[in-house]
Amino acid sequence: MTPRTIARLVAAAALAAVVAVAAAEVATPAAAAPPLSSCPVFPSNSYWHADVSDLPVLPESDAYVRSIGRTAPLKADFGSGTWNGGPIGIPFMREDGDTRRVRVTFRWPDESDPGPYPVRRWPRIEGGRDSTGDRHILAVDTESCRLYELYDAHKADGRRHWRAGSGAIFDLRSNALRPDGWTSADAAGLPIFPGLVRYFEARRDAIDHAIRFTAPRTQDTYVWPARHEASSDPDPDLPPMGTWFRLRGDVDLTGYSGEARAVLEALKVHGMILADNGSPWYLSGAPNRKWDNDALRALGDFTGADFEAVDASCLQVAPDSGAVRATLPGRCR
Repeated sequence: MTPRTIARLVAAAALAAVVAVAAAEVATPAAAAPPLSSCPVFPSNSYWHADVSDLPVLPESDAYVRSIGRTAPLKADFGSGTWNGGPIGIPFMREDGDTRRVRVTFRWPDESDPGPYPVRRWPRIEGGRDSTGDRHILAVDTESCRLYELYDAHKADGRRHWRAGSGAIFDLRSNALRPDGWTSADAAGLPIFPGLVRYFEARRDAIDHAIRFTAPRTQDTYVWPARHEASSDPDPDLPPMGTWFRLRGDVDLTGYSGEARAVLEALKVHGMILADNGSPWYLSGAPNRKWDNDALRALGDFTGADFEAVDASCLQVAPDSGAVRATLPGRCR
């Protein structure tokens, strides 16, 4: 019996006052994680690090949750070990100025940054070398503080020639967004790396950023901070790319600890951003042999009904900037 099942049984028999006290618990923001080497993972006032616990709920929230799945469980799409021969999650690599640069030919060159890209001879690829999935390659140059991301990356002819669906380069010290309407290595035109749950930040209870997640069906539009849609369906009950969700403040986290608790608290404070089409409520993270897969499976005790979509436009300073307001305007309080 899972901790959440036990908690529900106790709640059913408890007095209403006890339930109210439990529901009143509010997660406090986690301590900021240290930078990646000498580089920040985007500035401290980036939307990635925003506190969304007080943002108003969108009027469309119930419809969005239903479209993704009220009873569909939350899923950590990362962990230790392998699945179908590949790492569980989206790996990333720390590189420097000595890492070889390669030429990349893109399927969508008009919305890709030309590079070159730092790709070592045997890079870590999402799903493994033989994967037929998204095959993301993520590389952080810790000297230039630039993030390089490729989608559907494959070795091409020549020692230093790769081909990919799309690619994007981000300055980790800047709040500049992609050009409006551009994709990235991700459908929503966002960087992938900052939205990954990483083992050492979870182990320290220091997840100080929003988390990337996927949904099966999305609307044919996007909202800030996203820059690109990934659908042709105009159904207004479907969430656009970039829609921000958070774990409801009244959801009781009693009985959860360690890595699972760190993820859940981050979902209350920083929430999660819809970045791609995929399985419902799948959270993205980086593989690590130290992940406790049993602890991560406990996240499945929570379902879509425990989440709500929030109005992230309240944070926006400017349409083409990822910076957020220091204080919310009156309409958002």
